[in-house]
Amino acid sequence: MSIYIGIDNGVTGSIGIIKGKRSYFYKTPCFMEQNYTKAKGNVSRIDHIALHDILEPYCLQHPKVYLERPMVNPKRFKATVSALRALESTLIVVETLEIPHEYIDSKQWQKELLPKGVKGAPELKKASLDIGCRLFPKLKKEIVKQGDADGLLIAEYLRRMNR
Repeated sequence: MSIYIGIDNGVTGSIGIIKGKRSYFYKTPCFMEQNYTKAKGNVSRIDHIALHDILEPYCLQHPKVYLERPMVNPKRFKATVSALRALESTLIVVETLEIPHEYIDSKQWQKELLPKGVKGAPELKKASLDIGCRLFPKLKKEIVKQGDADGLLIAEYLRRMNR
């Protein structure tokens, strides 16, 4: 039985797992702490221990994993730094568990699973939420709480590409 894991990168991301006819959906585990700059503030970090606990049960079952490539945009410096920090933390967990992985661009899976003509972050989130709830009705409560089903839709895209 194949296992497909989609990881929507970032501290506001999600993890979708499809194993046979079962599916699982998790908000990326994070915590806040005081930031490390001179200015007072907080920074979100991936909870690598909790992420390890989510992925470990699947590591010996030869899962296929797609990590969404992080957004890198010099005009959005803070968001870019956060995305790259989250990716590094996620990679450390995935590599520690010796889980093979590949990268995927958001446009790649969105083109296959979301309606044509959907543009802009708010509309993409809404489409992800709607499609996720339709394809995975048993996970509707978790998807609505997350605000989108990106991690799960990445896993579904991977499943469809490996039929």
